Amino acid sequence: MALKFKYLTFLLVLPLLLQGFFGISPKPIIPVTFSSTDTSTLQSQVSLKDFSTALKTDTGTNLQGIFASGVLALRVVQQPSGQPGYVSSVDGVVTQFSMAKPYSVIGLLAHNFSSGSEFFNLKLGDKISLIYGDGNIKELQITKVDKYQALSPTSPYSDFKNLATGERLSAEQIFYKYYTGNPHLTLQTCIAQGDQGSWGRLFIVAQVIP
Repeated sequence: MALKFKYLTFLLVLPLLLQGFFGISPKPIIPVTFSSTDTSTLQSQVSLKDFSTALKTDTGTNLQGIFASGVLALRVVQQPSGQPGYVSSVDGVVTQFSMAKPYSVIGLLAHNFSSGSEFFNLKLGDKISLIYGDGNIKELQITKVDKYQALSPTSPYSDFKNLATGERLSAEQIFYKYYTGNPHLTLQTCIAQGDQGSWGRLFIVAQVIP
C-alpha cells in the first residue's frame, strides 16, 4: 500500500496567497503527510563528519542535510517551482517548505511512512545539525515538541486541538505559530492513530544555539 501513496500528492499545503500583499488576508494551510502503514524508525549510524563530507557540493549555501546523532541523517530536497504542496516520499529525504522561506524559517516536511517516522525519536534538548553545501554546519537545539489532533484529518483547512493543552487553533494560526517569527527550524509530519494515517500533526521546533 505504501507504493500507492508515493505517487499521490494531495491534500497538502497550498500557496500562501500572494493577494495578501495587496490588502487581502492570506489563507495558509497545513500539509497532510499521512501514512498507510506502520514503519520502524531507522537510527542513523553515520557520523556528522562523514555525512557532511558526503553532502558538500561547493555550490553555495543551500541547505543539503539535517543530522541528529543516533537518530537521523537525512538529505534535504527542494519543492519544485510552483508546487508548494510537494513532499518527497523517498526514505532518507526531507522536503524544504518553500512557504516558510520568506519568514526566514526552515520548514522540513516528511511523510510519516518514510523519513517522518524518524522525527518521533527526537526529544526536547536534542541537538540538531543543519548541513549546507559549502560545508558550513549550523547547530540547533530542540526547544518545543507539540502534538495536535486534526479535527478534519484529511483536510488542509482543518482546525487542530493541542493534545497537551486542549487549545484549538485554525490552520492559519498553526502556520503562523510554527512557520513565522524569529528564525528557527520546524520539522513536521503526521501522527497516525488506528487506521487514520493523518489523524494528527507533530511539530518540532529547534532554535540556533548561541
